[in-house]
Amino acid sequence: MAGSLNHSIFWQNLSPKGGGEPSRALGVAIKRDFGSFENLKTRLSASTVGVQGSGWGWLGYNKVSKRLEIATCANQDPLEATTGLVPLFGIDVWEHAYYLQYKNVRPDYVNAIYKIANWNDVAARLKNAQ
Repeated sequence: MAGSLNHSIFWQNLSPKGGGEPSRALGVAIKRDFGSFENLKTRLSASTVGVQGSGWGWLGYNKVSKRLEIATCANQDPLEATTGLVPLFGIDVWEHAYYLQYKNVRPDYVNAIYKIANWNDVAARLKNAQ
């Protein structure tokens, strides 16, 4: 069940017309909580690449602190049920997500995903979480 949930978010988070930088409320929240979009990407990428085995890297929203946070989950564990964070942007690091194109070079895959990120979807998720 969690695998289906994670992947439904993942596919909506991506778009062939994606990329760029988050704007409006999402951009403001990223700057507030990470200092810059580049800092967010650096921190999220490092956490995601560091997942041992299969799992997920996430940008989530903490409803208590009203801040964005980075978390990882092993296997198909759902973000909200395991951390309390509302999932906004997920990076699938199971080998099936990247092996055909990136082989075993997970960092290249993680860094490339931002080029197809659908920040409008992520922004809508943040608005709904708030």
